Amino acid sequence: MKQYRLTEGPLLDERGHLLEAGYATSLVRQYDRGKIRAGRSRIKEWDYYLVYNDSFGIALTIADNSYMGLVSASFLDYENRYERTLSPMFLFPNGKTGFPSSSKEGDVKKECKGASFSFCHEAGGRRLVCAIDSFEDGLPFRCDVLLTDEPEDSMVIATPFPAKKTAFYYNQKIIGMRASGEVEYCGKKYFFEPKKSFGLLDWGRGVWTYENTWYWGAAQGAIAQHVVGFNIGYGFGDTSRATENMLFVDGKAHKLDRLSFNIPVDENGREKYLEPWTFTSCDGRFEMEFTPILDRAACTDLKLLCSDQHQVFGHYDGRAILDDGTELYLSHFLGFAEKVYNKW
Repeated sequence: MKQYRLTEGPLLDERGHLLEAGYATSLVRQYDRGKIRAGRSRIKEWDYYLVYNDSFGIALTIADNSYMGLVSASFLDYENRYERTLSPMFLFPNGKTGFPSSSKEGDVKKECKGASFSFCHEAGGRRLVCAIDSFEDGLPFRCDVLLTDEPEDSMVIATPFPAKKTAFYYNQKIIGMRASGEVEYCGKKYFFEPKKSFGLLDWGRGVWTYENTWYWGAAQGAIAQHVVGFNIGYGFGDTSRATENMLFVDGKAHKLDRLSFNIPVDENGREKYLEPWTFTSCDGRFEMEFTPILDRAACTDLKLLCSDQHQVFGHYDGRAILDDGTELYLSHFLGFAEKVYNKW
């Protein structure tokens, strides 16, 4: 499949239509919320960070989905296969959360009852400072984490939705930043050491159609003194011009073609998320087995509004091939893969 690389310029035209669909390794197209011509209730903006080492991790989100916003924190205990997530919501932010138009600069902060979140740029990195007063058993969750060594390349994709010309998704995944800092959870302190701890950013801006399912996976870590990571996914919008599949080695991107998530199912066709998965690619450049250890599952079904999420953490084992033909072998490489259905 031929994949189209984005050129520089505005993201949207004066009608609010996506000017160009494709991929890039940086935000070459400029997002401007003021150019959106869809109903304001359809605009969705968020920053999601996932920071982890081999023992534990945290996931942090600030989101402004127009009629509903949230801050969310997860503590992920890989050794004991346990997770705790709390997501305080707030109503009708309608863009007032103040997300910057680029991931390169600008800060986002949000306080709501019992919670305070701040994602800020500072010299040399990004600082994530978050607190929820009563997170589990009446005890707080707090973190102060610094992400540094941002890679040169990232995954960027501009995706249209054929059913609606004013719908689009502009997404960046920055994978393989070094992480340092501390987390307080259930009265105990946990520490991220930069040699063994990494962070990624999922930066999203867009106008979505009402009902969607997506598949997404990522991993990051160190292999023989090299920082290695990948982003994989599909299912969301029209990706006929480009996939979001990329490998990263020491901050440089290697573009992948199409691949499939092979999730095991039972006799009734229901996914068995904690059974081993496989991943296969159309050109043989990404062939992996995935052994789950933890399913961060959440389902809210209000009929008109529904979100069914399974973010499964586990270990990747297999082979990937770089652009120059070099074979990269992953063994017990910690990451995640997810399937998410949304109707909202």
